[in-house]
Amino acid sequence: MKQFGIYITLQANDTMRAPHLLGDGWDSYRWYQTAEARDKAFEHMQWKLPYYQRGDNPNYILTKINK
Repeated sequence: MKQFGIYITLQANDTMRAPHLLGDGWDSYRWYQTAEARDKAFEHMQWKLPYYQRGDNPNYILTKINK
């Protein structure tokens, strides 16, 4: 059972929270077998994602969690 996770949500003022996009209550979880795998993924998720356009900044909030 995967015990170590990352909780992902958007900042309160993010335009992607609009009802016709992701919505105000959007959130997501990613689960990992080990804390080491979770921590590696967490660090990787801190980098700017390649599919964003120049000038765009991801406004998500990442939080490490344990079950």
